[in-house]
Amino acid sequence: MTRRICVATGSRADYGPLRPLLARLREEPEADLRLLVSGGHLVAEQGLTIEAIRRDGHPVDAVVTNVLAGDSPHAMAKSFGVAAAGYADALLGLAPDLLVVLGDRYEALAVAAVAALSRIPVAHIAGGQVTRGAVDDSIRHAITKLAHLHFTSTEEFRRRIVQLGEPADRVHVVGSLGLDEVLSRPRPRRAEVLGELGLPDGKPLLLVTYHSVTADPADSAAGLAGLTAALDRFPQATIAFTASNVDSGGAEVNRRLREFVERNPDRSALFPSLGQQGYLDLMMSCDLVLGNSSSALIEAPAVQTPTVNIGRRQEGRPRAASVIDCGVDADEIVDAVRQALSPEHERVTATATSPYGDGKAAERIVHHLLREPLDGLLHKEFVDGGVRC
Repeated sequence: MTRRICVATGSRADYGPLRPLLARLREEPEADLRLLVSGGHLVAEQGLTIEAIRRDGHPVDAVVTNVLAGDSPHAMAKSFGVAAAGYADALLGLAPDLLVVLGDRYEALAVAAVAALSRIPVAHIAGGQVTRGAVDDSIRHAITKLAHLHFTSTEEFRRRIVQLGEPADRVHVVGSLGLDEVLSRPRPRRAEVLGELGLPDGKPLLLVTYHSVTADPADSAAGLAGLTAALDRFPQATIAFTASNVDSGGAEVNRRLREFVERNPDRSALFPSLGQQGYLDLMMSCDLVLGNSSSALIEAPAVQTPTVNIGRRQEGRPRAASVIDCGVDADEIVDAVRQALSPEHERVTATATSPYGDGKAAERIVHHLLREPLDGLLHKEFVDGGVRC
């Protein structure tokens, strides 16, 4: 008996970690994989990453176009509604036994809600985390309450999900999927990576990813201004920017980054999407990861690359010793960058480990997806003080 498993992906942010899981599911004779693609994957400004999915050898079984023009909260809310309508049709046609979603984006919430209403069990990856600087926090916890199976990165995250009333026997600690590919990937040659990207081999080489801080637009704007002002004070640095996600305020972030590149064309570039492999190769080759992306806290320490994390967006996530937190002021960012590039911090980074697992998450998730009994899985109970209600 095969089990039809639908994996939904709405952006490069969730597709990158999902790649090792998709590869394992493709290899499993007991799994009938279906791939549902939507959101930023279909947006040219984000690199039209649906083509990268196909190049990875994954047939796309359903497509939902839902990103409307604009990046205001109103536009994002309408995109959510369009997504829900599209997911209802897609899931009706795919008829999966299980739906798998990862993370905390609005696309994941929309498809999880539709699946729950359609009586399709939902397996949620990466719940239980806290990121106080983004509206993702409430979205993540909402998906947890819609889901029927849970796969967390750490024991701390597992306890939070149980605290939310989920039955403990449905919550499994598997580690972070983001580390599966990182820890199995050989380290590339820096010169080859930079040559492929058309970047000079300057010192230092900075990989910068800055997303809008959706829970605090003022902090987001201040952090972006501080970041670009700080980078002006490192004229010798080569800077590779990756574009912001399709989030409220993301277009303004990308506009400001393009302006910086236009002023500094000989030492900087903005990439709509590097792809997961290109991004990891650059992370392994660079001297510093700078910005407010979760990858700087999860993957970067695992490859011994120092991190400077700006502002509040990642507040609440566990940190490795190689991560330096700073405020949004340019002087604070400059000081943090100098510390991160110092010989003292280089020694700290060389022995740092990521608190997010051992790189074997996909194997564990596939085991549970194929072995978890489906009978009764849709029945949701709230566990209150150890008593199922």
